[in-house]
Amino acid sequence: MTEQLKPMPEDWQRALAVVAHPDDLEYGCAAAVAHWTDGGREITYLLATRGEAGIDTLDPERCGPLREREQRASAAVVGVSRVEFLDHRDGVIEYGVALRRDIAAAVRRHRPELVITLNHRDTWGGVAWNTPDHRAVGRATLDAAGDAGNRWIFPELAEQGLEPWDGVRWVAVAGSSTPTHAVDATDGLERSVRSLLAHRTYIEVLTDEEPETYCRTFLTGAARAASERFGGRPAVTFELFAR
Repeated sequence: MTEQLKPMPEDWQRALAVVAHPDDLEYGCAAAVAHWTDGGREITYLLATRGEAGIDTLDPERCGPLREREQRASAAVVGVSRVEFLDHRDGVIEYGVALRRDIAAAVRRHRPELVITLNHRDTWGGVAWNTPDHRAVGRATLDAAGDAGNRWIFPELAEQGLEPWDGVRWVAVAGSSTPTHAVDATDGLERSVRSLLAHRTYIEVLTDEEPETYCRTFLTGAARAASERFGGRPAVTFELFAR
């Protein structure tokens, strides 16, 4: 018998979603975000880069602002109005103290109970290699959730008015090949398609397929695959780390 996924916790009010690039959350968990914002929860997006190295035919100076605009429009589709960027360089994000400090500062600033990130492991399962940026940001996010609550790790943050926040109860990793929990995607799935489609410039160079068909096929396929472990309901999956 296939082991069933547990429902994600619902007893929280604020979340911070931390990823490397525009479109990471739309591929990973936008239907869940729509479900949560429908329920009145507050979610902030934090992106380490503006995705400026993501389109070969556009130089970074033009690409970055364009992808930022697309990300803000994409977030709005699923009810997210706060989108922040850290301005690390796309493609060469370095895991380390500087990245941990930037994310910990955002955790202190927004005081989330739930932190969301993308797959931090070397692969997507099997032999599909993950990117350095995803690995660096995912790992730093897991670490920064703890850093944010320890006043002695980054004391300079308190000097800037960002007092420690030890209220993160979970870190949820989207895109994990070993998920433990899920969110019903039924109500949010259509908006997740439109949210991913808002990254049209990127998608048009990524695939020769018609953009809406590509977005719908990818997201509905993932949700249906997850339904086998979630009582037959289309779902977005997470690997949940409790703190």
